[in-house]
Parts: sequence; C-alpha cells; structure tokens
Amino acid sequence: MSVASLGTRLFEIEWIDWLKRELALSHDRKVRTAILVCGTVLCVIISMTLQVPELAVSAYMVFFFSKQNKAITTMVGILGFVGVTIAVGISLLLYKITYGHPELRIPAMAIVLFGGMYLSRILTIGPLGFLLGFVIAVSQSVGELIPSPELVVRALLWLWVSIVYGVGITVALYLLFGPRPTGPAHKPAGFFVPDAFTNSAHVHFALKVTFAAMFCYILYSAIDWDGIHTAFITCCFIALESTEATMRKANLRITGCIIGGAIALFSTVFLLPHMETIASLIVLVAAVSAIAGWVATGSEQISYAGLQIAFAFFLSTFQGYAPDTDLDKIRDRVVGILLGIVVTGLIFNYVWPERERIELPVAK
Repeated sequence: MSVASLGTRLFEIEWIDWLKRELALSHDRKVRTAILVCGTVLCVIISMTLQVPELAVSAYMVFFFSKQNKAITTMVGILGFVGVTIAVGISLLLYKITYGHPELRIPAMAIVLFGGMYLSRILTIGPLGFLLGFVIAVSQSVGELIPSPELVVRALLWLWVSIVYGVGITVALYLLFGPRPTGPAHKPAGFFVPDAFTNSAHVHFALKVTFAAMFCYILYSAIDWDGIHTAFITCCFIALESTEATMRKANLRITGCIIGGAIALFSTVFLLPHMETIASLIVLVAAVSAIAGWVATGSEQISYAGLQIAFAFFLSTFQGYAPDTDLDKIRDRVVGILLGIVVTGLIFNYVWPERERIELPVAK
C-alpha cells in the first residue's frame, strides 16, 4: 500500500470514528430530540388546524429556542417573548413613518438591524438584542409586498403569534420533560459584557451582519426576485451564531442547507402529492425533525448543521395549508438560503475576521 493510500485510509477511519462519537447516544440527547420532534409536530397540528400563517417560523422557533436544559430554555424563552413583543410594537410605529416611503424604510431597516446585532454582542442577555433587531428589520423588509396598511398590521400581528406560540410550546415541553441543570446556574454579573464599550469587534460584527443582510435585500429587490427573500433571514440567523468567520462553520451551514433542501425536494416530488391528510404530513415532519434534532443536540462540532437542516426543510416545505408541489418555491428558498450563507461567509471571512478564537460558540 502506498503512503498516499495509507494516509487516505487513516483519514477515512478517523473521520468515521469522529462521526460515531458525534452521533453517539445519550439520555439527554434522546430527551431533547424527542422534545424537538413533539414541538415541531404540535406546531404543524396547531397551524394547519387553525390556519396560523408562517408555520415555518413557528416550527423553527422550537429548534432555535431549544437549549441544553429547562432552566436555560425557560430564560431564553421569556426573553424571546419580551423581545418579539417589543419589536412588533416598534415596527408598527415605524410603519407610520416608513410605509410607502422606501427612502426612509431602507435606512431604518439598516439602523435597527445594526442596533440589534450590536446589542446581541454587548448585552449579557444578547438574544433579546438579536430579536429586537431581527424582527423589526425583517418585518420592515416586506413593506413593499403588502398593498395596504391594514394588511401590514394584520401580517405583523400574525408574525407575533407565530413566533410566540412556537416559543411557548418549546418552553412548556422543556418544563415538563427537559433535562435539569447539572451544575450551578450562571447568573450574569451585570447588564453589559465586560468589554462592551472597549472591544471594537462588537461594532465590526454588527456592521458585517448589516451589510450582508442589506446587500441581499437590495440585490433581490433590484432583480425583482422576492422568492429568495430567505437570503435576508439567513444572514441574520447564521450571523448571530458566528463570532468568528471560519470556513468550518460555513461548511456546516452549507451542508445542513443542502441536506434539508434535498429532503424537501424529494418530499415534494415523491411524497407530498400522495398525502391527503395531516397525519401523513406529521409522519414526514417527525422523521425529518428527528434527524435534524439528533444532529442539532450534538456537540458544537455538528450542532449547527442540524439547525440548518431544519431551517432549509421547514422554509422549503411549509408553503401553505395544503400539499404544494411547486418546485419553484423550493428552488427560490434554497437559493436564497445559499445566497445568504455565501454572502455572510465571504464578508465574515475577509472583513475584520475574528480568527483569534479556537473553539466554536455554542449553537443557538
């Protein structure tokens, strides 16, 4: 056996061993995965039965707010409820000024997104800052697509409902069945992180997220391709998790997106046309959520890929209250996700890259 062949063989063995370790069974992992599956299924049942819009958002909230144990999940869930409520209220007030005036709305989007991303870095309760900036910016981004102020108000209130009930389901399931904290609870020492006003990386981070998201927004608006609006959402979500721009993290995002999009494409072509009841859809959603959840509850080395599998699948599959076999929507949403990943990856890799950290942050 040649040296090159031996090296390749050893690499394959090491990679397989690493994958086995990352996908290994554990009690907490089984419990958390079961919670993710149950939470997602409940979102499907509630949204389909009551016709609550934005099912993809509700289902992803289960993954986004699921943390290591019930204490952290409850705390983050409460912050999520407060943040979303405040953000929707501010967005409604902003629309009194920006509706019908894109010259005001676009700068307002950039300002609030920058502010939210900056707060997400300097506050000890960073998720609150993220939710404020993200919800306000994304709700402002659809202003040109809604024909009347009344429909704007209706859409924003439904967005609040879709997020809040997804968060509520997650917190309730964790309080009932979630793992208990194994160590002493960590309480923030103050409202701001120690280097909140001395570390320029916080400002750089907010600027990079804002530039990436606004670049995607202006691009798909300019070419009149609103179907890839998921690019804007993707820039915000994945940037929250990335305090350093590493290609390994980008690879996890792209891998998860491709897997989730491929599952959605396969389901749309071969499964959804034969689904006549909500029960069959629940089986499909539960199976995919179990796969994504098992990966998402792993270590920092693979967990974000699980979130991306769920993100891509939900956005591509949940297109209404009945089975939809329109492949154009799947194409558009996956293209949007990939565009957001590429733009964010390039910006974070070449503009003020934070390479001094070695460990990846915990996926949120």
